[in-house]
Amino acid sequence: MTAVTPFHKPQDAVAGLDPQAAADLIAAAADVTLIIDGEGVVRDIAFGSQDLEAEGYASWIGKPWVETVTVESRPKVAALLRDAGSGGATRRRQVNHPSAQGDVPILYGTVKVGDDGRIVAVGRDLRAVSALQQRLVRAQQSMEMDYGRLRQAELRYRLLFQIASEAVLVLDCSTLKVVEANPAAARILGKPADDIQGASLTQFMSVESVGAVRGLLERAAAAGAIDDVQVRVPNYDHPFTVTVSLLRQDKVMQALVRLVPVAQQVPVFLPGTSNESSARSRLLEVVTAMPDGFVVTDPQGLILAANPAFMDLVHAATEDVVRGRPLQQWLGRGAVDLNVLLVNLRDHGSIRLYATTLKDAHGGSVDVEISAVSVPKAGQPCIGFAIRHIGRRMTKAIGEEKLLPQSVQQLAELVGRVPMKDIVRETTDLIETMCIEAALHLTGDNRASAAEILGLSRQSLYVKLHRHGIGGIGQDEG
Repeated sequence: MTAVTPFHKPQDAVAGLDPQAAADLIAAAADVTLIIDGEGVVRDIAFGSQDLEAEGYASWIGKPWVETVTVESRPKVAALLRDAGSGGATRRRQVNHPSAQGDVPILYGTVKVGDDGRIVAVGRDLRAVSALQQRLVRAQQSMEMDYGRLRQAELRYRLLFQIASEAVLVLDCSTLKVVEANPAAARILGKPADDIQGASLTQFMSVESVGAVRGLLERAAAAGAIDDVQVRVPNYDHPFTVTVSLLRQDKVMQALVRLVPVAQQVPVFLPGTSNESSARSRLLEVVTAMPDGFVVTDPQGLILAANPAFMDLVHAATEDVVRGRPLQQWLGRGAVDLNVLLVNLRDHGSIRLYATTLKDAHGGSVDVEISAVSVPKAGQPCIGFAIRHIGRRMTKAIGEEKLLPQSVQQLAELVGRVPMKDIVRETTDLIETMCIEAALHLTGDNRASAAEILGLSRQSLYVKLHRHGIGGIGQDEG
């Protein structure tokens, strides 16, 4: 803190001020002003803030200043009195005064007046500044958490992009320049990934193929349709199927392009479909392109086919990774979830909105709802599972209160996903927090009265406020 800068010509600026005018001037310039004698005792006090006056601080008159502050602030008060008594420039210091609402931070500066040792302590209320600082800290912590999550998401994206067996390119839609290319794409195009980035796609395909890709991008941008075209790549006899997904980054439209050799494409088989039936063929295309995960299993739960949305949910590079494996491998409760689904399907033929979680190969999980139907009379009996991601789109900010389950059904949905002792502990903490906040609201944030309403001692209430982080308790005082 810097020392107070005096007037250049005080003899002209404040000449002729009588004691009342000087007192009014000092009181108007500060939130609280103390007149302290040479022994450090408060002899008079003036408030520029009604909030401070309402705290009952007028009772300080006749008490040593050092006894009006918290224990940790007493050395600061002693330093303020010592600096003022030496006649030198004083440094402003923050001290805290106890109150029923919590400690009140005041920034004081002291000035010695007269020859009898009197000192004027001029204070500024820092509660508003402290509240802003706490909000800033919470905002910074929230940003750091968001940044950490973004870095983890980017890391997962990079890993999937690099190890994917399918050739994947990211294109600038306006110029057809390659923004990124994974190793599989580099092998097909016959150049290192670094040489491909920044180059135009026209260098690696025939003129007809480039026109087909450009037309595909235009149709996707206009209608949002995700179809595919076949293109030719030099050094390969067989064509490649190109599929695109559009995305926007920094106001630039880009496309995620997949190159799949036609010879390696394995059509997804759904029992009961017929290649001669155009209606069923369109249904197959819809299931393949739908944004929700769709899985077909045998009656025992072994996966026969899965659409790309399911592979995105479990972070599987290709359908071969999941085909032939039990569905329970990705269900949050494993065999328990699968047995519940199979029993209901055997008894009722279908099940709707079964809530669980879906795991991926990297240990992550998402909340999902599963609807399923059994088809026992098909040529090959099978089960179809529709899996919808229902995870929250926005994370809670730090300091935002938790929501208690609103019904026994919602609480029951946590069973099996969260240990019972954690459910009991979290529920107890939430109820305790809600009771304390309700008591503070009823008493106008008067903690002494709130403790009485709750049947707690003030010390016990302060311990719980600190544990639950209510009312700024536990924050650094600056």
